[in-house]
Amino acid sequence: MGLWGRMRGRGCGGWGQGIVWCGGVGVGGGTEDELEIVSKYCNEVRELGFRLEELISESLGLDKDCMKDVLGEQGQHMAINYYPPCPQPELTYGLPGHTDPNALTILLQDLDVSGLQVLKDGKWLSIKPHPGAFVINIGDQIQALSNGKYKSVWHRALVNSDNPRISIASFLVPSDEALISTPTPLLDNESVAVYKDYTYPEYYKKFWSSNLDQEHCLELFKN
Repeated sequence: MGLWGRMRGRGCGGWGQGIVWCGGVGVGGGTEDELEIVSKYCNEVRELGFRLEELISESLGLDKDCMKDVLGEQGQHMAINYYPPCPQPELTYGLPGHTDPNALTILLQDLDVSGLQVLKDGKWLSIKPHPGAFVINIGDQIQALSNGKYKSVWHRALVNSDNPRISIASFLVPSDEALISTPTPLLDNESVAVYKDYTYPEYYKKFWSSNLDQEHCLELFKN
């Protein structure tokens, strides 16, 4: 059975509400048809995430299952975010700038209202929604496992004064037993590991105790 929880942005740190779901594909609180739709969506997105991890492994010259094997029995979290119109959008964010601490994030955007921005070369760029497409965010753990070749992107969610916005984010999360350690094949040719070895619980604890709007938590784990 999945675990549902509610969240709400507070003060100028965030403007919005959401439902967070953690666990297996079993969910509660809706009609039978609604639960079937949600469960099928979760299953399909999870399989997409696993396939992306395989492709990332192969792109690095690793065995197809390398990333999945290191990350262990991955959990799946889903956040359904609702951002109502904000009378003073210049004073707040739906979500402030951050990177994702997990392995991989698959985001379904609102097709009618954009709000996602990514930081590139010191500038915030808006990501226009496209019908039939997901936004894929590389998480901190893929950046560490790829020895920095893949980047966990700084991103944020904006609000506006005219229209509400909805997004659905699905997160693949390493198991608590996962040891995040640079695969040996990436250390050939005199390359060195950019990051220290650590467990995911160690990282997650540090992530939430850090000043996330000013620093990248991975910097704390550099060799």
